[in-house]
Amino acid sequence: MMRREAIFDPAEAQVAALNATLSEAAPETVLAHVLADFAGRIALVSSFGAESVVLLHMISQIDRALPVLFLDTELLFPETLAYQREVAQLLGLTGVRMVRPDAQALAAADPAGKLHRHDPDACCAMRKTRPLEAALGGFGAWITGRKQHQTGARSGLSLFELDAGGRVKVNPLVHWSGQEVRHYIDAHALPRHPLVGRGYPSIGCAPCTSPVAPGESPRAGRWRGRDKEECGIHFVDGRAVRRAGAA
Repeated sequence: MMRREAIFDPAEAQVAALNATLSEAAPETVLAHVLADFAGRIALVSSFGAESVVLLHMISQIDRALPVLFLDTELLFPETLAYQREVAQLLGLTGVRMVRPDAQALAAADPAGKLHRHDPDACCAMRKTRPLEAALGGFGAWITGRKQHQTGARSGLSLFELDAGGRVKVNPLVHWSGQEVRHYIDAHALPRHPLVGRGYPSIGCAPCTSPVAPGESPRAGRWRGRDKEECGIHFVDGRAVRRAGAA
């Protein structure tokens, strides 16, 4: 029987090297490194949610013109839209790009805006996953705010990964705890999302996000009552996409 030769993947080798080199580096160091390595080919994807201001502030100290992709699903809380404008202006971020779902697709599949009630996965795919995939088409790498402590599905996250399209995905805060996030926000006197003080430690679309009671997981208010933890941006068929060699 003929043995199949292993195929060398330079992208996987690059990710492995980055993990080996920067695994103990501070987030600011990681960001400075990847912004230089992927100059002109990297973007930050931000929800402008409960913890987003940390990475946004770090980016503002390095390159205020970096593309920041903000997914406006057209079902966001008004407070999120106002917070996005406030933070972008405060930090001087000039590269914010609004990413919205296709208007024709919305009109055909969700004219009443109620698809989330009976098929939240389809709603997320139409309003988040597909628009973001299109927006990332010209980039070779992107930065996220995911952290290992957030959900069970994220517990095995690496600092660097490859997404399903072969782009490098960077998770600078992967090892940070919620306490470290709060300390950074307080230390730099950064504005908090207005819904955080009203019991929303994790914020998504308005119809699918509810307040969290004391003692509950910070993400307990996301898709409450459903067997769903993720919108799908970082997953394919319900599974985290981490290609071999990216761990």
